[in-house]
Amino acid sequence: MQRKLLFFFLLSNATRLFAQETWTDHTRLLPDRLRNIPTGIMIFHTPTPVWPELNTDTAGYPGKYIWKHSTRVSTEAGTLDVIAAGSFIWWKDKGWTPNIDLNRQDFARYFNCPDGILKPGRTYTFLKNYRYGDAIYAGDALWFVLAKDKNGKIYKGFAVVETEGTLKTNQ
Repeated sequence: MQRKLLFFFLLSNATRLFAQETWTDHTRLLPDRLRNIPTGIMIFHTPTPVWPELNTDTAGYPGKYIWKHSTRVSTEAGTLDVIAAGSFIWWKDKGWTPNIDLNRQDFARYFNCPDGILKPGRTYTFLKNYRYGDAIYAGDALWFVLAKDKNGKIYKGFAVVETEGTLKTNQ
C-alpha cells in the first residue's frame, strides 16, 4: 500500500512539474512552446463549441460519448514543412498541459497533407478530430502547428476548440 501511495505521489508531482515546464509564464496566454514564433498558419475548428453526443460507433470510437469536430489548416507564409502539431488541454489548476503530439508523418496522415508539406492556397483537414470518453465534461483544447520555410524560419498557427459538458440537443 505504501508503494502505491509513493508511486501516486511521484506520478502526480511529475505531472505537475511537467505542466509547469510547459507553461511557465502564467501572465501569458500561450504555452512556452508556442511563444516568440511568428504566426503564418491558419487553423480553425468546425463546429466550435462542440457538444457531446451519445456514441453509436463504439467500434471506431470507444466510449459512451463523442464530441465531433474537424480541424482545418492552411498556410499564409508560403510553402512550409511541418515540424510538429498537436494540442494542449486546459486544466483549471494546472493551465495548459500537453495532450496530443504529432510528428510530420502523423500530421501528413491525419490531415491528408502529402509529405507534411503545407502549400499556399490549399486547406488540409483532420476530418474526424473527435474526442470521446465514458464521462461528459467540458474542456478547451489549444491546437497548434509548427512549420518551417525553405530558409529554416519557423511559423506557428493555433486555435482553441471548446468542448461542452452537456449533451447535444437540437440547437
